[in-house]
Amino acid sequence: MYYNSILETIGNTPLVKLNEVAKEFEGTVLVKVEYFNPGQSVKDRIGLKMIEDAEEKGLIEPGGTIIEGTSGNTGMGLALAATIKGYNCIFTTTDKQSKSKIDLLRALGAEVKVCPTDVEPDDPRSYYSVAKRLSEEIPNSYYPNQYDNPSNTKAHYETTGPEIWEQTEGNVTHYVAGMGTGGTISGTSKYLKEQNVDIKTIGVDSEGSVYKHYYDTGEFSKDEIHPYLTEGIGEDIIPENMDFDLLDEVVQVNDKNAFQMTRRLAKEEGLFVGGSCGAAVYGALEYARNNEFDEDDTMVIILPDSGTRYVSKIFNDEWMDEHGFLDSEE
Repeated sequence: MYYNSILETIGNTPLVKLNEVAKEFEGTVLVKVEYFNPGQSVKDRIGLKMIEDAEEKGLIEPGGTIIEGTSGNTGMGLALAATIKGYNCIFTTTDKQSKSKIDLLRALGAEVKVCPTDVEPDDPRSYYSVAKRLSEEIPNSYYPNQYDNPSNTKAHYETTGPEIWEQTEGNVTHYVAGMGTGGTISGTSKYLKEQNVDIKTIGVDSEGSVYKHYYDTGEFSKDEIHPYLTEGIGEDIIPENMDFDLLDEVVQVNDKNAFQMTRRLAKEEGLFVGGSCGAAVYGALEYARNNEFDEDDTMVIILPDSGTRYVSKIFNDEWMDEHGFLDSEE
């Protein structure tokens, strides 16, 4: 038995029960461990789907160039697919992303352009703007635009949602995911709610992002935007893939709580994951504490990526101490 390429190994990631971290709860708390994907993140799913859909629509020709703005993981998913399919890759990212993410993209042959974080999305220096400009300048290039590309949501509707439903034998009652581009939480939630409308979807946002305020009030407020260090979740824009109608609550988590939970997951559960995973688990457990969650309930939390991307940051005591995240760590 073998696979025809590494792309066939994407998906069907395992569900793992949280024991120590969630021991105060009578209900079952499960995590879907997306670092079992070949690129070690949930974004492998959308990287492949966006390219396949673009090929079907004739949006990219053989030998073309894929250009995308990414916090790292989507770039990895796109780069894996591009390697097998014979495309070049140029990625823009922000200067808050870990060096290891950038090095990994370059290891797969991608060109990476680092852009400033603290600029407006429509600023010509932003990683959104640079990616879009390059896609307009370079012939036979394709700009997937994971934020607004419906193939992002579709990938999770077709794979992540069905996997969770099958793996829990239809017993899932709560679904929790970080809110980044919106594809993971929206696509999966749409599928699950079609199976059982009573399933609760909880979005986890970062403090410094616009999402929670927008969900609570319906208003986009730039006053909510401030720098934060958790990578991959939270936004200063509202992507088309984010469908707030599919959410039942949004919980906001700060960097310190996210990173301390990330380290707990490694030490107590053997789950070596990234900072947005810690945020998702922390937010999920906060929700469970403040709402009805009993022995008959089953919660599934998406863990988007691997801790290998964050060894120099979250798993580095000096970096954590420098940012004031070590004190009171459990």
